Amino acid sequence: MAINLRGRSFLTLKDFTSREIAYLLDLSMDLKRKKRAGIKGDLLENKNIALIFEKASTRTRCAFTVACIDEGAHPEFLGKNDIHLGKKEDVQDTARVLGRMFDGIQFRGFSQKLVEDLAKHSGVPVWNGLTDDYHPTQILADFLTIQEEFGKLRGLKLVYLGDGRNNMANSLMIGSAKMGMHCTICAPETLFPEDSLMKEVRAIASQTGSQIVLESDPKKAVQGADAIYTDVWASMGEADKVEERKRLLMP
Repeated sequence: MAINLRGRSFLTLKDFTSREIAYLLDLSMDLKRKKRAGIKGDLLENKNIALIFEKASTRTRCAFTVACIDEGAHPEFLGKNDIHLGKKEDVQDTARVLGRMFDGIQFRGFSQKLVEDLAKHSGVPVWNGLTDDYHPTQILADFLTIQEEFGKLRGLKLVYLGDGRNNMANSLMIGSAKMGMHCTICAPETLFPEDSLMKEVRAIASQTGSQIVLESDPKKAVQGADAIYTDVWASMGEADKVEERKRLLMP
């Protein structure tokens, strides 16, 4: 059966099947191959894309900007001081305005509900470039790297060490469960993922043969790992917790 994602928003990997994620990875590999070969893309010809950034970024901003231009679109950067998102105008009004002028919206910020409201009211596809809960586009990039290295995802063991409650740990677990990868989240027990998410992820994993494991001992966690992943001490907006996290995570 052909995969058709036309008009779909990309808010969390939970919304996509294993086949759809595999399709996105194959598409990414094909676009990367064409770029290296100097083949100009036109999949977004004459499209205008809004790039909303509440949180600053190097890689995410550059990746979305270059991707838009490479495929023929015009990207418009909108920083937190450029529009009245959720301040002078509520999210619903801003979403409707942007949806009338743009063909797609990327949002990088704090609230998962905000990106979901943008998708609900704008009438155009919305892509989550990071929220406090999820970072699904980063997972596509990381899984592409792993797939290029090993030629597959299913059956590999990915180990994440760090704050097990942050957006990266959340998204790595979801992506791994969807793709049949084994994922170990290694963190102090006080930084283990939320129970409700663990139940969701393990329900997905039961359908794909994935094993999602929580572990507090880093030496035990990394045994047999194919890939090891970590992150910053504290996420954006948690600068006051860096020293506390270092004390918890340094061992």
